[in-house]
Amino acid sequence: MTEYIIGVDLGGTRLRAARFDDDLKMLARNEVFTLSEQGVEATIGRIKALIHEMKAEYPIAGIGVSVPGPMNPYTGVVVAPPNLHGWHDVALRQILLDEFGVPVYLGNDANVAALAEVVLGAAQGYRHAIFITVSTGIGSGIIIDRQMLLGREGLGAEVGHIVMIVDDRVSSLENEAAGPALAKQAQVRIGAGEPSQILDMVDGDLSRITGAAVGNAAQAGDPLARSIIQRAGRIIGYGVVSLLHLFNPEIIVFGGGVAQVGALLFDPMLEAIKEASIDDSYWRDLKIVMAGLGENVSLYGAGALALTKGGIENVSRVKAELDE
Repeated sequence: MTEYIIGVDLGGTRLRAARFDDDLKMLARNEVFTLSEQGVEATIGRIKALIHEMKAEYPIAGIGVSVPGPMNPYTGVVVAPPNLHGWHDVALRQILLDEFGVPVYLGNDANVAALAEVVLGAAQGYRHAIFITVSTGIGSGIIIDRQMLLGREGLGAEVGHIVMIVDDRVSSLENEAAGPALAKQAQVRIGAGEPSQILDMVDGDLSRITGAAVGNAAQAGDPLARSIIQRAGRIIGYGVVSLLHLFNPEIIVFGGGVAQVGALLFDPMLEAIKEASIDDSYWRDLKIVMAGLGENVSLYGAGALALTKGGIENVSRVKAELDE
């Protein structure tokens, strides 16, 4: 008898769940608003209801859950995600295990997305891959020799928090190049009198400037917005160089809203990579591509998380079984 997998994506805004067969083919999917401001118990109730809906009468082999960090995939405890109101040391795996009686695996959302891209997406067939999402924050997942890099407490692979010195102050990749950082840079420069069409886009209200607005203005040719995006590209490029030197990946997969500006971000990033790498062998055959699974990446990743028993098992075994 075929047993099915349930994948859950616990996001700050939306809560999604899907049922997969053992080939990771999505058979059913639904989503609701997370509404975390209503409290932890209410949100967990919605998670349970979605899983019950996806499970229906089907036999379930396991449940994978993509959650925002920080969290511990070994204990299944969600520590303190900033976009989930009131969540602190929530033992979500045990709660779902008690409810459904099947193995439950939790994973950091960016780690899970990396797993999905290696199993089904843009990084299929690669042994050493890094996934980076550039959006409201900068998240990441690292696959080394076809296994997910987790670290001692599952807190590894936080590329967005690579520390750097910028203008004689301690900063990080996320604090310089994620969406809110781009918005703040635009607010400061426009507030100081620099012209930009961004001001018209937000009806003169500087507080309404977002990273998306900066990206849209850059694509429309606005010089100020372009300079902000190009600066972010160079900074991300220097961060990537550190990853190349540490992990020597075959492929880097980019996702997230900021990455959608394309060449405006990636051209200066590639220049920085070539400039700062200690040898061209680090980037000469490196593939840099956009993510292939779209908004369902975390659902597919959650399904793959269950199939790899929390990312512990080698991805190649799971991929081989999917290809049989």
